[in-house]
Amino acid sequence: MDEATFFDEGARLAVLTTQPLDGALDYRAPEGGCWQGALVEVPLGPRRVLGVVWGAGQSDLPRARLRPVTRVLDVAPMTPAMRAFLTRAADYTLTPLPAMLRLATRAPGLMEGPATRRLFRLTGEVPERMTDARARVLEVFRDYGGAGLALGEVARLAGVGTGVVKGLVKAGAVADEAAPRDVPYPRLDATRPGVALNHDQQAAADRLRAGVAGGGYATTLLKGVTGSGKTEVYLEAVAECLRQGRQALVLLPEIALTAEFLTRVEARFGARPAEWHSGVTQAERRRCWRMVGQGGAQLVVGARSALFLPFRDLGLIVVDEEHDSSYKQEDGVLYHARDMSVLRASLSSAQVVLASATPSLETWVNAETGKYARLDLGARYGPSDLPEMAAIDMRRERLPSERWISPSLQGAVEARLARGEQAMLFINRRGYAPVTICRACGHQIGCTDCDARMVEHRFQRRLVCHQCGATRPIPSACPSCGAEDRLAAVGPGVERLAEEAAAVFPQARLAVLSSDLFGSARALKEQIADIAAGGADIIIGTQLVAKGHNFPLLTLVGVIDADLGLQGGDLRAAERSFQLMRQVAGRAGRAERAGQALLQTFQPEHPVIRAILAGDEEGFWRAEAAEREAAGMPPFGRLAGVILSSPDLQEAFDFGAELARRDAPLRAVGAELFGPAPAPIARIRGRHRVRLLVKAGRGAALQSALSAWAGQLRPPSRLRMTIDIDPQSFL
Repeated sequence: MDEATFFDEGARLAVLTTQPLDGALDYRAPEGGCWQGALVEVPLGPRRVLGVVWGAGQSDLPRARLRPVTRVLDVAPMTPAMRAFLTRAADYTLTPLPAMLRLATRAPGLMEGPATRRLFRLTGEVPERMTDARARVLEVFRDYGGAGLALGEVARLAGVGTGVVKGLVKAGAVADEAAPRDVPYPRLDATRPGVALNHDQQAAADRLRAGVAGGGYATTLLKGVTGSGKTEVYLEAVAECLRQGRQALVLLPEIALTAEFLTRVEARFGARPAEWHSGVTQAERRRCWRMVGQGGAQLVVGARSALFLPFRDLGLIVVDEEHDSSYKQEDGVLYHARDMSVLRASLSSAQVVLASATPSLETWVNAETGKYARLDLGARYGPSDLPEMAAIDMRRERLPSERWISPSLQGAVEARLARGEQAMLFINRRGYAPVTICRACGHQIGCTDCDARMVEHRFQRRLVCHQCGATRPIPSACPSCGAEDRLAAVGPGVERLAEEAAAVFPQARLAVLSSDLFGSARALKEQIADIAAGGADIIIGTQLVAKGHNFPLLTLVGVIDADLGLQGGDLRAAERSFQLMRQVAGRAGRAERAGQALLQTFQPEHPVIRAILAGDEEGFWRAEAAEREAAGMPPFGRLAGVILSSPDLQEAFDFGAELARRDAPLRAVGAELFGPAPAPIARIRGRHRVRLLVKAGRGAALQSALSAWAGQLRPPSRLRMTIDIDPQSFL
């Protein structure tokens, strides 16, 4: 990347702000001058806003009429590689550059100067008088690894008043001290030995280490069966990155996975890394952002948005469970963290490791064609073996109505419980039941603002819309006909399955894992840790349980409805079903005891079910790739989704129809346009939704064609148009 330019005092420079403007604005450099990439405060009308010095000014205004930069912020300047990444990402996703900059500056207090604050920490002393409230406060401090916490944060996390914390200060158990707002993270020791690796792991680790040591860009698929020790392998690449004095980023798809992973990192390197996700405090987010930019954080573990942190010298990005759909940002700026990781690494001369037992078809094809390197771990680490896979043909099971646990699965669970082992029942559906219907008039209770049914959440005693989040109490009378006590729940959800399991296995201890049942990431982490320690006999969960958790006593996984994701017109339905079933089955038998996975299905002859049972992953990917290639679909072709939304349905359709008539820029690059048509979920939050789909060849200049096409018309003020490059959802 080009070296940054210094602008002398009074020089004309361009500042890109985070405000929704067309581009950068010209200002005069402040007293003392500033570097290109500096984060600055500038006047914009009557306000002062955040911006970045993007380059030399371009306007024709006399320099005397330009307003000066108010001040340069006391944070590390944005590197040329980061500015290039934001520009390229904005161009690829058709996102305005100021919106992309907002992603990269989402940290509290950036415009505040360095200061001290009152922080509270454990002293190690035990108070003479212990209460439940005091115990909760002490537990919060331990959960955050001894980090200093603000008074209000401690009280909120512990669910107590601030007086409880102050009482612990007087008792000597907690210290109240003035501290710099942001301090470097403890140094990670890359020379500490890791766990002993088997031959395949060692070979893979050596390859990854050599790539990192080489200092250039490359992407590697690390494909290993569940339990094969992929984490320990890529931690060796992290160690090499740290030895080279560069920074590393590990992306995880689920916050609940961070607790176990941080423990493994601490055991490997002797200290905890920086964290970046919605579960960390505002103070820690500010500290992480600043320390990453200053080089005071060697390793960051985070969610997809951690990709936009201001790394000073990024040498390695690991995308764990790279196939996971949560890496796609579906609102605001639409991007896929896997693809943006590859882009960022290519601009930073960094390595990328895409780790998965069931890689996305895009990644598999890139490895097959030689664009990515590929490393395979074909066996589980240690004494454990892969679980035995079998189907339960539900057409042959005698099952009472309103029951979903088959006699065959019930017998298998009882056998595990008798041996003191754990069993898991999996259904990929939140809530108690997906439909609530009136048996008097047939009315199905739907959301008033969306074209979606409301889902009963009996544990919360509410109906919830899973599209907009609206809730209401469960009514006793039908809202349509007024009939009392005639509402019935139809179909199973995870809560209903838990109710059935409590009746079928009355002596068993049950644990339900579903994202909407936990008020905080901390509560979810505690539940997972309790299960891993043997605190439950039967685990009942949604797809949350499929993501990398390790339960040593778990030997049986029962999939309640293996057919759930097989139907419909989703391009990736077969791929996602295959990945999900293989991932959830992989939770079984991860220690010394043998594991088994049983799939309840009405379609045992379905190609996806057969591929899962046979374990022929390569055969499945080859067949899926052949179908996609024949249809010209990703990754052998390109798609862009266009969503029009408006309070007025006709307005959305009329605008879509006019866009369709003006499709010449798309046809010029060989692209096809489909639509407009009502979206499958035609109304969300009171806004009607109309979709168009653009399909093009793999090498088509799609973004420029889309820009020219969409730029022909100015949307009405009430209409929103969103363009989704490489869409993952078609709802």
